[in-house]
Amino acid sequence: MNIRTESERIEEQILSPYAALSSRSKGRARFEEKCSVRTDFQRDRDRIIYSKAFRRLKHKTQVFISPEGDHYRTRLTHTLEVSQIARTIARSLRLNEDLTEAVALGHDLGHTPFGHAGERVLKEICPLGFYHNEQSVRVVEKLEKNGKGLNLTHEVLDGILCHTGSKKAETLEGRIVKFADRIAYINHDIEDAIRGGVISEKDLPKECLKVLGNTSSKRINNMIINIIENSKNNNDIIMSAEYSEATDELRKFMFENVYIGSDAKAEEGKAENLIRELYSKLTEEPGLLPNEFYAKISEEGVDRVVCDYVAGMTDRYAVNVFNSIFIPARWMRL
Repeated sequence: MNIRTESERIEEQILSPYAALSSRSKGRARFEEKCSVRTDFQRDRDRIIYSKAFRRLKHKTQVFISPEGDHYRTRLTHTLEVSQIARTIARSLRLNEDLTEAVALGHDLGHTPFGHAGERVLKEICPLGFYHNEQSVRVVEKLEKNGKGLNLTHEVLDGILCHTGSKKAETLEGRIVKFADRIAYINHDIEDAIRGGVISEKDLPKECLKVLGNTSSKRINNMIINIIENSKNNNDIIMSAEYSEATDELRKFMFENVYIGSDAKAEEGKAENLIRELYSKLTEEPGLLPNEFYAKISEEGVDRVVCDYVAGMTDRYAVNVFNSIFIPARWMRL
């Protein structure tokens, strides 16, 4: 018996009857020999961590564009916090922690530069439409490894696709990540907004704090415990009605006071214009694209290729490309 099959046997013995077992995965689009050490979900997690798209997350905006301080979240640190929260819930419910972690680490791989500002622009100007969860799936299916993709399992792809929006993931592990994403971004965005002077503790809605807790750590802990208590021995992942309502109200407060129109978002207009100009210029003059992207136009069309290229940019790379196209270089005679 090899290590993988032993791990699969242990899963069958100790995990909840509602857990997704790696030995019963619906599999991959392309057949592969199984690893002798890692289960399929462990292998998917590792492929995501080693991907170029995952490394780029460290230079992509979470909420605040180009913050001066070193302690503001990036898309990568957000992803790691989502993973930590999701794994805690999965372990407590005896669900498949490896599957949960793979979905959590891959859920934002398709996110644009400059956070949701970039997503709004691409959704507006790309005739194909744009949703970052769909782009995350495209990244792992089509764009990574020079177009070969990572060939992830069905369950991981489904969890990534369903981490936002109205559709429920097929697995409980995927549903956990949807909750973990919201828990993470609401609470860490509050911390960053307070650190940046956008809001203060006293501005937070008191009725929500009475239910969820007065500090970020207490809220996160209480929300996790509430999900565990309400989902135990249940073939679904749920919050109590009281906690769900308070979470929605706190999220609404953040949209009204931080995410839209606050001083911290003043630079978003510039970021949106940058993305808009880049997209327009590259579709008009696709010869400006890197060779590996230009070569795909005949097969996939210019809008698809430009959208993939722009969506994959980090904040600083987008600025550098914009400058190289639109800002004249200094002329110097030596």
